[in-house]
Amino acid sequence: MSNLKMAVLIDGDNIPSGYVKEMMEEIAKYGNPTIKRIYGDWTRPGLSKWKNLLLENAITPIQQYGYTTGKNATDSAMIIDAMDILYSQKVTGFCIVSSDSDFTRLATRLREAGMQVIGIGEKKTPNPFIVACDRFIYIEILKQQTEEKIENKEKNTTEVDKITRKEIKLISSTINAVSDDEGWAFLGDVGSLLQKKQPNFDSRNYGFDKLTPLIKSIGKFEVEQRENFKSKHKLIFVRIKTANKKN
Repeated sequence: MSNLKMAVLIDGDNIPSGYVKEMMEEIAKYGNPTIKRIYGDWTRPGLSKWKNLLLENAITPIQQYGYTTGKNATDSAMIIDAMDILYSQKVTGFCIVSSDSDFTRLATRLREAGMQVIGIGEKKTPNPFIVACDRFIYIEILKQQTEEKIENKEKNTTEVDKITRKEIKLISSTINAVSDDEGWAFLGDVGSLLQKKQPNFDSRNYGFDKLTPLIKSIGKFEVEQRENFKSKHKLIFVRIKTANKKN
């Protein structure tokens, strides 16, 4: 996914301006954002905070007047542009930045066309839009990471979710699905399948930078490092602890 040429389309009416820096850094992990556009009615005072941020991040503002009260013209403009970009064949992936379920059908249509679709939005984002994406990232987690690096003495835990039985069951079933006869599963395969099953699954949601420490913290799984003859980085395998082993 890191070789993607991406179109980044941002719903300016729906995303706080304070998240732009962290958001663009996150997008760069998955590909090269060759098209960056943000949509909104720039005559509104509420969008004035975006001005310098757009210049700093080379994001093109697209003016969209609200023609009718109660109708979101920004959504329509983004959808039309997304389809134009799709047919131009200039990109191999899209990043839709919004917390609005109105983009659910767009994400589905882009994936049907073979595009990789990453969604970024707030935790209030409705589930239909989340599951329509290949991957969905909560924007609050990105902001929290930056705040923790700057003020590591004052850790902010208000937005960190607690791992529940539901997530543990999801991890267990995923390990079973890709494990060998001895129950061991390559962590890379586990992570990929977790993402397909639940696009918003992210170890950072639970306060861990990576999947390995998250799995270790649960106490129900074994973790083993193995030599990698093709690289200096070791391979990590996991399996479910059996009943006769101590947790």
